[in-house]
This record gives sequence, C-alpha cells and structure tokens, in this order.
Amino acid sequence: MSRIGKKPIDVPKGVNIKISGRSVSVKGPKGELSWELPGRMEIKEADGRLVIERPDDSRQNKALHGLSRSLVSNMVTGVSQGYTKAMEIVGVGYRAQVQGGKIVFSLGYSHPVEYALPAGISAEVDKKQTALTLTGIDKQKLGQVAADIKALRSPDAYKGKGIRYAGERIKLKAGKTGKK
Repeated sequence: MSRIGKKPIDVPKGVNIKISGRSVSVKGPKGELSWELPGRMEIKEADGRLVIERPDDSRQNKALHGLSRSLVSNMVTGVSQGYTKAMEIVGVGYRAQVQGGKIVFSLGYSHPVEYALPAGISAEVDKKQTALTLTGIDKQKLGQVAADIKALRSPDAYKGKGIRYAGERIKLKAGKTGKK
C-alpha cells in the first residue's frame, strides 16, 4: 500500500464534505473546492475521517492513490486554514503595489509590469513595497501564481536582483576578476 495513500484524512469541525460518485466537494469557512477522483479511486467517509481506496495494486493505481489522498487533504486544509506564499523583491527601485485585482511591479524595465490576480487569490504588500504575501485556498493555483510572478523577473545570477520566494537562497556567481 501507498504510505501516503493509506493515511486517513481528518476533517476539522466546520468543514463539510459532499461525495457524489467520484466527485468530492469540500466546503469550509474560507470557501469551497471540488475535484473529481482520477481512475477508479474511491473515497469513503467514516467517523469524521476520509479514506481513499484503490481497486488493485497496478503501478498506475498506486501512483494515483497517494496523489488523490494528497490533493483531497490539501483541499480540506485550504478551506479550513488557507495557504500563504511569501515573496521578496530584491533590487534598487524594484517594488510592487496592489491596485484592485492586480499587482503593478516596477522591476527595472522601461515600463511598469501589471499582473492580474486570478479569482480566489489575494495579495498584500508591506510598507516598503518589497515583500509580497499571496493568500488563497487552492494550493496548486497559489503555487502557479507565485511561479508566474517570479518569472516576471527571476533572480539575477550575479547580483541576486529580482523576485524570489521568502527564505530562498540564491547561489551567486563570481563576476569577472579584472586585469591582473
């Protein structure tokens, strides 16, 4: 059995789960998410816990077993607690501002860069305009938005200027050594 797949998912109070066929809907205080189980996976609810079961031990079903359990667990955590992703903007003159449903970046280009936030994702910028915090209930969508924002100006290999995840370490290259 898959070690991850066989672990039951605890459902916290305030979270309602609706199972209809292979479709799973999770509703909580932060919002609602739904997803359809892949393959022939089955989900059962008992004693305030969810259990994912697979039909046989084929290689594909083993892989889908752990994946299904992780995705449903992420849905339960998302609607009950939510997810956050912190990002840093490093560089002289680099900053961000939230304007309505979009983020406007100054990243050293000749023009400001605008990024429209998808539904379900919100952003906050600190006073210095160099720290960005993204929040949402869908872990996959939040990670994709963070990756898209980072791609607007990836950290430079020589000075480290650009957008990075909070706490991310960038290994800087040595510059030219100059004349001897």
